[in-house]
Amino acid sequence: MEFQASTLWWVLAGALVIAELLTGTFYLLMLALGSVAAAVAAHAGATGSGQFVAAALVGGGATAVWHFKRARAPRSAPAASNADVSLDIGQTVQVHAWQDDGKARVPYRGASWTVRHAGAGEPTAGEHRIVAVHGSELDVLPVDAAAPRA
Repeated sequence: MEFQASTLWWVLAGALVIAELLTGTFYLLMLALGSVAAAVAAHAGATGSGQFVAAALVGGGATAVWHFKRARAPRSAPAASNADVSLDIGQTVQVHAWQDDGKARVPYRGASWTVRHAGAGEPTAGEHRIVAVHGSELDVLPVDAAAPRA
């Protein structure tokens, strides 16, 4: 039994889709599109080099388009300061006194947390907004200097 060229391209496209599902690398889907284009070219009677050109143009073109589309998309905030990752971002705490090292202990969510002054200048006592979480330490800014809560 002899496989036709189009069958090999379809098998390659399927293998690339499976590899993408296993790895989550979206670029493999773009290469699978190139394999599909080569299979269609094979069905249309293109020569072997024509099939490779179709695969390269479609797969490479789709990969380039996807890359430039992602490059222009806005980046999300780092996980430590991303409110979509940590629900603590934007919450407020009351700081009564600061230590010399720019840290303080505050009650928050039923426990005592260490907070660090994230702004410039001398920290002052009062209400502060959480702007980042680093392990068990919270970075805070005074409420009037912090970004408004979303």
